[in-house]
Order: sequence, then structure tokens, then C-alpha cells
Amino acid sequence: MKPSDKQNRKNSLLERTTALLRKSGLRARKNLGQHFLVDEEILGLILSTAELTVKDIVVEIGPGLGVLTEELCRRAGRVITVEIDDRLAVNLNRRLSEYHNLTVINRDILKIPPPELFAEAGIVSSAFKVVANLPYYITSPVLRYFLEAELRSEMMVVMVQKEVAEEIAAQPGKKSLLSLGIQLYGQSEIVKHVPAECFYPEPAVDSAIVKIVPYKVSPVDIPDTEKFFTFVRAGFSAARKQLVNSFSNGLGVSKSNVQELLDNAGILGSRRAETLSLEEWAHLWRIYEEGKRS
Repeated sequence: MKPSDKQNRKNSLLERTTALLRKSGLRARKNLGQHFLVDEEILGLILSTAELTVKDIVVEIGPGLGVLTEELCRRAGRVITVEIDDRLAVNLNRRLSEYHNLTVINRDILKIPPPELFAEAGIVSSAFKVVANLPYYITSPVLRYFLEAELRSEMMVVMVQKEVAEEIAAQPGKKSLLSLGIQLYGQSEIVKHVPAECFYPEPAVDSAIVKIVPYKVSPVDIPDTEKFFTFVRAGFSAARKQLVNSFSNGLGVSKSNVQELLDNAGILGSRRAETLSLEEWAHLWRIYEEGKRS
């Protein structure tokens, strides 16, 4: 595609977006992280990455003006879109009323139990995909919401802040609580980095499209994920400090006890939390739990 053609396609969606805002008397709310995608090439990439068919049930969070929503309705069997902003929810119901496969839920996604999400749409679901341009301020909670749910998605294709995308896909050496959580539940990849100019209004940061495919079977056995992540949080409690210090602070135990735990796991106390792989965290946690029972 010629650069001029690409610019024309972007201008076309930008003009459409600003026209929709004017017609509806709406404006983006910064406090809700509303930045509308105005690049057709990026829109197309999100859709192709999701590999949608008429058999798919799709859940979208933060639909905004419904540009992505409309394309989802054209490709998927059912679309459930959750919008916390009353104005945008009303606008969506009115503007996309011709799509009978669409259900607009005007609620906070984090306050809806996952089974209720489908019940409200009158759907009995055993398989679904998440496709969304996520509001930045709820990215991590929304990812955990879907990854920790008993009913897992088949795939997640989401637009997130660039720094969050790189955190999600981080290798040992740059690991975080978020990246470990994602890795426990699924395999992730950055599909494409997306500059701020692809949105209206432009955010202060760049974004990225991330694809997450949940595992059918987790690579590590964690029987109690809540206890596991409480333990991991203790390890990350003192940023960039050695494990022997961060665990001593986070667990409230002596450094000698922490050193004994690390020695039993074969992990150097001088290492830092971000350098441990998921497998090392799981191994260390199991030894910690065994020590509590003995």
C-alpha cells in the first residue's frame, strides 16, 4: 500500500469518528481512558488476528463509538460489548440497532461475575474470544478477570499501552507480577506496536496489539493461585532488591530463614525477583509451602 493510500484510509476513519462524535453530541472522557482508534489498517489487523467466524462468541470491553464493534458484528455469531459510559452505551444501542447479534451491557465489567456476563446476553457459552481496545486504566484487572475465570476464553486480542504489552511479553530478567500471571494462564505475543497518532484524541503514550492464547493445560502445577501470587508479591515487594531482602520484608521473616528457603530451592539469594522464571517461582513456592507444613 502506498503511503498516501494509508494516510487516506486513516483520514477516512478519523473523519468518520469526529462526525460520529459531533452527530451524537459526545466527547472523549479522559478519566475513562477514552481514545478512539482511527487507523483502518490497525483495525483490520485486530480483526484478522482474532480469526473470527460466524460460530464465534466475542466479548468486547470499552467499545467507545462502536467502530470495532460493528466489524465484530459483521464477522462473529454473537457479540457482547460492555461499556461503563452511559452515553456511549445508549449511542451504541441506537447506532447499531440493525445488528441483532449484538448485546450492549452498560455496566462495569469488573463488577460482573463472568457467568452473569453471558446470562445477561442470553447465551450459554463454553467458548468465546475477547477482542477489545482496552481502556488503559483497567488493562491489568481486565486481563486477570478473563484469565482467572473458570470459563476461559479461546483467545484474547487486545490493544494495550505499549509498556504494558512489553511487560506482558517480558522474558526472565524483566519479569513482573503481570507477566508471570499471563504466563501462568497462556502464551502471549506482541502482534504490532501502534503509535499514538492512530487514536483520537491522541494518548500521551504508544500502544500495541497483544494476542494471548490460554493454555489447555498450564505448564506448571499451581493448586492455589491466590496463595502463589501472595508469595510472588512478597518477592516483588522491594523493587530491584535481592531476593533475600525482598522476601524478608515481604514475608516478615528473618534473612537467615529466607536464605535457607532459597538454598533448598537452589536459587541464589543475590538474584532479583524479575530474573526468576515461572518454573522457578513455582518450585520456590512449593518448597515454601512444604516448609510451612513441616
